[in-house]
Amino acid sequence: MRLPTYDAGLANYEPVADPLTPRAPKAAFNRIAFAAAHVVSDPMAERDPWIGRPAVDWDNTLRFRHTLWDQGLGLAEAMDTAQRGMGVDWETAKELIQRTMTEAKAHPLAPRVACGAGTDQVATEDLTTEAAIIAAYSEQMEAIEAAGGRIIIMASRAMAALKGGPDSYARVYDALITQAAEPVILHWLGDMFDPALTGYWGADDLDAAADAVLSIITTHADKIDGIKVSLLEQDREEAFRARLPEGVRLYTGDDFNYAALIEGDGTHHSDALLGIFAAIAPAASQALEALAQGDHATYHAHLHPTVPLSREIFRAPTRFYKAGIAFLAWLNGAQSHFIMPAGLHSSRDITHYAEVFRLADQARLLTDPDLAEWRMGALLAMHGIDG
Repeated sequence: MRLPTYDAGLANYEPVADPLTPRAPKAAFNRIAFAAAHVVSDPMAERDPWIGRPAVDWDNTLRFRHTLWDQGLGLAEAMDTAQRGMGVDWETAKELIQRTMTEAKAHPLAPRVACGAGTDQVATEDLTTEAAIIAAYSEQMEAIEAAGGRIIIMASRAMAALKGGPDSYARVYDALITQAAEPVILHWLGDMFDPALTGYWGADDLDAAADAVLSIITTHADKIDGIKVSLLEQDREEAFRARLPEGVRLYTGDDFNYAALIEGDGTHHSDALLGIFAAIAPAASQALEALAQGDHATYHAHLHPTVPLSREIFRAPTRFYKAGIAFLAWLNGAQSHFIMPAGLHSSRDITHYAEVFRLADQARLLTDPDLAEWRMGALLAMHGIDG
């Protein structure tokens, strides 16, 4: 194949075509692993992709979730990977959660599903008090619990816009954690994923922010399952992880350094709540299976080749990473297209998609090489490139 390169040229590429076979794990994992999944739109029904609610392609969207569950992975539903606040509104997210939970309850592997609760059903400019933010969160938390999901309290743009200090965050999160029926997962998303979250936990300095959220966690340790940290700084995550109360998990959201963080340092390890796991499910599942059996060599062999792919998918501007995940789902036949809400599939260029193709092939993640090559060729032709 001739594929475009970042130097504005074309280069021949001979696919490896040696994929891992997706399968159910043969041993129980010793790490909890949530894959955050994306949403695709119905290309026949989407009329104004930048305006109003998306026309979700429910068959393709839900079928992809089954591919994750079939490989033993849990699901983080209606998170930023699903374009919350970036094309997917709360009413759509609520329907997604309800449909997903119905499917999950019927799945033979009884997968873990945790769902994102935020404040995005109310415009940020209308959430000017702590009470209003608590009420908005509470509405979504109640809907998730009614559907049977576990709660992830997502970082809220409204909280960041309020510009309160650590005491303000403590009051809001105290109310939310106290009202939850089951232990919750907190969510610390760096501004590389969403610039509107700069200064979260009431501090611009990340060390001060860590102190603030750790105080909340320590106060409510019995009601907190864990915290997802997406700062893309391995040393910072490891230092924070070591300070957590016993029994509170660190769910890594570091899509650059996840392999080392999940393996751990011999004393502490991170569990996983990762968008990239939706793109690398066979490697992630089979690596975690090996890790649970003490086979670190196989763990590295499966997971480390995926890191260059993840770094490409999550390259700056990082918030456009969802396009690469949806693209891989299409290449692998898990979905019949990768048309996304708000036209997000157009947020990356053909050179990026070509590089994702190369790196996925080298990481043994093009499940059906013939199909993947045909679809890559069709996309190249649409861009005027004879592949």
